[in-house]
Amino acid sequence: MAQAVKHGCDHVFFVGFLGAGKSTLARNLGRMFHRRFVDTDRLVERRCGSTVARVFEELGEDRFRELETAVLEGLRSERSLLVSCGGGVVETPRNIELMHEMGYCVYLDGDLDDSLRQIRRSDTRPDFRSAEHAARLLEHRRPLYRQAADLTVDIRGTSFTDVSYTVAELLLERGLI
Repeated sequence: MAQAVKHGCDHVFFVGFLGAGKSTLARNLGRMFHRRFVDTDRLVERRCGSTVARVFEELGEDRFRELETAVLEGLRSERSLLVSCGGGVVETPRNIELMHEMGYCVYLDGDLDDSLRQIRRSDTRPDFRSAEHAARLLEHRRPLYRQAADLTVDIRGTSFTDVSYTVAELLLERGLI
C-alpha cells in the first residue's frame, strides 16, 4: 500500500468494547500513516507505575476513571495522535466531551462473541468477570459508545487487517489522516 502524507488533523480516538481491536487498529494505522499512537490504559499504567488490573484492585474503579480522565486531558498538548481508549472510557461523560473537543471518535461496534474470542487473559481485564457480566456491560455501554461516536464501524466477523483498511479509507475520505 502506498504511504500517505499526514494532513495535520487532530486526534482520532478509538472506542469500543473489550477485545474490539482498538489498540491493534491504532498501531496498524500508526504504521500505515507514520502517526504516533497511544493507548490510554498504558498511559494510566505509566502514570501509576502499576497495571490497570492492580489499579482497579487497589484504588478502585472510580480512581481509575479519574486517572483515565487526567490522561485524556494530558493529550491536549499533543497533536495528531491515534488514541486507543480503554473499553470503559465512555463511562465518564467528561471523557466523551474531551474526545469531541480534541478530535474525532471512531466506535468499533462488534458482538460479544467477537470480544470473547479476543480476550486471551481475563486477569488483565478488570471489568471482565464472566461472559454474563460482559453481556450486561456491553448492553450498558453500547448507547454510550454510540453517543461518543462521530463514526461507527461494524467489525462483526471482520479481521483486524480488514478493519484497518476500512477505517483508513473512511478517515482518508474525511481528511482526518
